[in-house]
Amino acid sequence: MPARKDPDASASVPSFYGAELRFKREQAGLTLEQLAEGSFRGISFLSQIERGERGMPMDLARHVDRKLGTDGFFERRCKDAAKARNTGHPLYYVEVPDLEKQAATLEEWAPNAIPGLLQTEACMRGLMRYGAPLISPDTVEKNVRARMARAELWKRQDRPTYWGILRESLIRNVPLPPALMAEQLEHILDVIGSTRSVLQIVPETRPWHPLMHGMVKIMTFADAPPLVWTEGDFNGQILDFPPLVKGYRGSYDLLRAVALPPDASLALIEEAARTYRHEARQGD
Repeated sequence: MPARKDPDASASVPSFYGAELRFKREQAGLTLEQLAEGSFRGISFLSQIERGERGMPMDLARHVDRKLGTDGFFERRCKDAAKARNTGHPLYYVEVPDLEKQAATLEEWAPNAIPGLLQTEACMRGLMRYGAPLISPDTVEKNVRARMARAELWKRQDRPTYWGILRESLIRNVPLPPALMAEQLEHILDVIGSTRSVLQIVPETRPWHPLMHGMVKIMTFADAPPLVWTEGDFNGQILDFPPLVKGYRGSYDLLRAVALPPDASLALIEEAARTYRHEARQGD
């Protein structure tokens, strides 16, 4: 049997915490299976963290601290790493872009704003200007760069399978000039078409439907249980409690059933884009 290769703790921040996790686990006399027990995370997930191949999410950091008796060490370091990565996202959101990259599938419901992964730069700026008019121009630029970086996901060969659901009002009533709105809708059509993704629209004729009161993102992984991300104006949370995730899963499936079929949804967006283009030309 070849000698075990220990991770180089100096290679990166994940490698440092991974090496420390392995040291503390072995010091406690626990196997990966024993450490993973009760965490809703798989053995391979923890193994990748120990090898420095992925970062440690906050829920696992808290679990590890409890199991190993490390007095909050991993939670504190997880917060430090989150702050270090905070290049335009709110602190409560910093884990989500990494989770999106690791996901096998992304499914999201957007009742109040076009999802960040589908926004154009102009739409991002408009939403920030209307939604947070008091933030500084430098902060706006930082936030825009962060969202644009997230959209690099679409260029990855190993990108997750994407399924989005939008409320029709998002393509009818966004306070952007007609030319910019046409550009936004054409961008959505291009992303969905070029990545073989799926998009559905909940029509305005369906005022009552599941998940009426907030956005939901469901992420599944090849080697870990699914997670749900929900978000409000100033907060968000990752949910991994299996019964709760199952409830969101069922509601999302019901929402898909009341939405327009994918082809009809894209046709509706195409028609709206043509209307905005016509309005833009009339205004020239």
